[in-house]
Amino acid sequence: MSTLSQSVPSTIIDLDAGAVFSGTPSGRIIKGFDKPCAHTPNIDPDYVFHECSRDIVVWLMDSSDPLYVFGPTGSGKTSAIKQLAARLNYPVFDVTGHGRLEFPDLVGHLSVRDGSMEFQYGPLALAMLHGGILLLNEIDLLEPATATGFNGILDGEPLCIPENGGEIITPHPMFRFAATANTNGGSDDTGLYQGTLRQNLAFLDRFWLCEMPYPAPEAEKALLERRAPMLPDDIRTRMVDYANEVRRLFMGESGTTYGHSIEVTFSTRTLLRWADLTVRFQPLARQGIQPLTYALDRALGFKASKDTRTTLHELAQRLFPQHAATGE
Repeated sequence: MSTLSQSVPSTIIDLDAGAVFSGTPSGRIIKGFDKPCAHTPNIDPDYVFHECSRDIVVWLMDSSDPLYVFGPTGSGKTSAIKQLAARLNYPVFDVTGHGRLEFPDLVGHLSVRDGSMEFQYGPLALAMLHGGILLLNEIDLLEPATATGFNGILDGEPLCIPENGGEIITPHPMFRFAATANTNGGSDDTGLYQGTLRQNLAFLDRFWLCEMPYPAPEAEKALLERRAPMLPDDIRTRMVDYANEVRRLFMGESGTTYGHSIEVTFSTRTLLRWADLTVRFQPLARQGIQPLTYALDRALGFKASKDTRTTLHELAQRLFPQHAATGE
């Protein structure tokens, strides 16, 4: 989060969407704020926008409905929303859903301050009051009965807070409600996402859905070129190919001879970590240790079971025959 002292957003301004997100004016106006606040995400200058980001931009222009972004783990759902918001100086109040999360947890609670009771606003109330994005991650982990408590808010109705004397918060014109999940809310058919629940159809009907798969290989290759230019081009290309093969194994879609899915996958963040560690561990090559495989374990391999780690190393030996001897 930004460390700026201002805690709430300031003046609403009109911005050119093309100029903000691509550097080329488009004539399409999108509203944002004149400066960031304490809840505005920091801009990542190296971030490469997913092609699905255009759907989120259109939604930000006119959020007639709340947004539900779904896709495999590590595909960049949350980061896409936050990086788009950062460039508009939009505050983001993010919460991670879980089975015990209750609607009042997002509204706020009474607490003692200086010897007296005072109501502390929760993320939903703050987003509605000051204008911002309520970002509810892993929404498909919520109990369906709890999720339906959002129905009135999703329909644009005011928020009533009985605990604060019946306070009524009318949604700020810049208030947005976004959710992310690994499933589309209709339950998990793959068996990969334990704990996800089938959501109420009336609840889901209120959302505009956006599917976000893993980034295109060209986008990740361009990102690696910027973040790890000291690595040879062919190594960066094979790293992206390797990451996509691991993703296919994770999804059970691999055409290789391994014949089974694995329990870990490659996010873009993990891919960047792998590249960074490969560069940092280059001095190990003088000791007969291959930096690429050594870094792979520390970026992903040590998170996997023994069998999966063996699979990861076998795949590395196939894709990096000159660089992937065991690093231990």
